[in-house]
Amino acid sequence: MTDTAPILFFDSGVGGLSVVAPTLALLPRAPIVYAADSAGFPYGTRSEADIAARVPALLGRLVERYRPRLVVIACNTASTIALPAVRAALDLPVVGTVPAIKPASAMSATRVIGVLGTEATVRQPYVDDLAARFAGDCTVLRHGSAALVELAEGALEGRAPAPDAVAAELHGLFGQPGGERIDVIVNACTHFPLLEGDMIAVAPPHVRFVDGGPGIARRIAYLTEGQAWPDAPPAHRLVFTRLDARERRIANGLAARGFAAAEAL
Repeated sequence: MTDTAPILFFDSGVGGLSVVAPTLALLPRAPIVYAADSAGFPYGTRSEADIAARVPALLGRLVERYRPRLVVIACNTASTIALPAVRAALDLPVVGTVPAIKPASAMSATRVIGVLGTEATVRQPYVDDLAARFAGDCTVLRHGSAALVELAEGALEGRAPAPDAVAAELHGLFGQPGGERIDVIVNACTHFPLLEGDMIAVAPPHVRFVDGGPGIARRIAYLTEGQAWPDAPPAHRLVFTRLDARERRIANGLAARGFAAAEAL
């Protein structure tokens, strides 16, 4: 393992940046390759079969090109569907992303929590299992939102999300029977922490938000403990599976975060 071997983050779009940030807080000299499957975006409205076939194939190509020390599937949808297949296909550590239902249950006083994710994530049996194992005494309400994913992507293109649009998506949780008792919301899509400030601004004041980013960062730090890193923080690489005007606007917005010009896979 060379000290320049990167950590590879993979998502359908830019949501995985919410996992990159806490990772770099723990490992500031880690080289990052961030890969977004822009040609397949968004995953939340795709079929399970499509994602199960697409993600392992793309990650195989990315690993061959960039030779990472570790792969992070920084996408709840891809993780809940394709993580076992990716781990079987790749001969290196693979860290997945799962909804933070366990910490949400520990935080909740009302015992009613919301799970806000993509349509594909919130319908997965894996989420049923997490709720049964870690929130068995809670009412777990779910809402799948493709609109919030688009709002998060647009924010990195320079378009501020409209408060009414954010509030309308949160109403998908609060408007359900018992939704007025929600006191913790799980951001079960890595895009959504990028909008957390916007959601806090329109949510009831007692509601708290939780996501898996910090826990994933701690897992990455554990798996790379004792490994060598470059002496100075490197320039990070940004990769898209389709590189058009939209992706170039996003890349321009990420230049200030240390990402070099975008590359096409």
